[in-house]
Amino acid sequence: MGARQILESFDRWRAAREPIVLVTVYETAGSTYSKAGHRILIAANGDYRGLVSGGCLEGDLAERARHVAAAQQASTGTYDLRDAADELWGLGIGCNGLLRVLLQPLLAESDYQPFAAIAACMAGARAAGVATIIESTRAELPIGATAVTVAGEAQVFGARGAGIELLAGAARETLRARLAHVSEEQGCSILHAPLRPVPRLLVLGAGLDAIPLVTMAAELGWFVTVADHRPAYLARGGFERAERAQLVEPERIVDALPIPEFDAIIVMSHHLATDRKYLAELARGSNRYLGVLGPPARRDRLLSELTSVAPDFGQRLKGPVGLDIGADSPESIALSILAEIQSTLRLQ
Repeated sequence: MGARQILESFDRWRAAREPIVLVTVYETAGSTYSKAGHRILIAANGDYRGLVSGGCLEGDLAERARHVAAAQQASTGTYDLRDAADELWGLGIGCNGLLRVLLQPLLAESDYQPFAAIAACMAGARAAGVATIIESTRAELPIGATAVTVAGEAQVFGARGAGIELLAGAARETLRARLAHVSEEQGCSILHAPLRPVPRLLVLGAGLDAIPLVTMAAELGWFVTVADHRPAYLARGGFERAERAQLVEPERIVDALPIPEFDAIIVMSHHLATDRKYLAELARGSNRYLGVLGPPARRDRLLSELTSVAPDFGQRLKGPVGLDIGADSPESIALSILAEIQSTLRLQ
């Protein structure tokens, strides 16, 4: 279940004004399916989006979520599956791990905060910092109080008085963190969870081999746009999972599409002159991943014709694209490309 599917479910449940519970992993030890900062949603009827375990703990989480929604009060829970504890639960999972989770009620009366703010960041284009109280002895900072900040501007939910600025400051500090972690500050424990937006992929070229690439990226939960200058390529279908399929002339993509918002761009028109036009438009950009399909000689030829536009373009342009996994079909090539993009984005 990708992040995009979680957002879509949230929008649907929110529109129906259903109670929802946000479950956030805040501490792990040993071997666990998810790590600190991971979030899932559970609806009032027990339906859930996302996984904390491989599906082993979600049933119990749904029951806990029902009580949290009824009480309208955040709570924490611990799943200790190490050694004998695993047998105690009777699950026989054998993961030998411990997870601690925070469950927060999301209610229509409070506009489903704080997840509404988190969802807006996930669907946006800028990194955010989320700070959440998981333990507290302070009345102005109850468990579940949360701050969400983007570019220094913080939204604070559930805190009062002096707790507002403390939590907002913790969220601003989270922007500088690479991994989720817990800090102890002035009578409370705070989960700092960096929040990256859902990846946005632009596929330039709507050939048949673009279909599995778009489909797999959508399955990962990414926002995907596919563009081509050939109407027949877009009209034949196969891109129903894309957020957008657009007809655009190669030399006008900067005007027609929000190029800076895409984390990754793949150029794959299978037409040398068209790829050259695409790359000329993209050469001065700063997208986190830019690749062109084809062998090294083809990439080098394209680069030789673009040195006057961007002398250092060769340092940014990936080609051949994809990890070397022995890919020999459109589907396996798509897999290799998405694996490389995923690795690149996570390391940046």
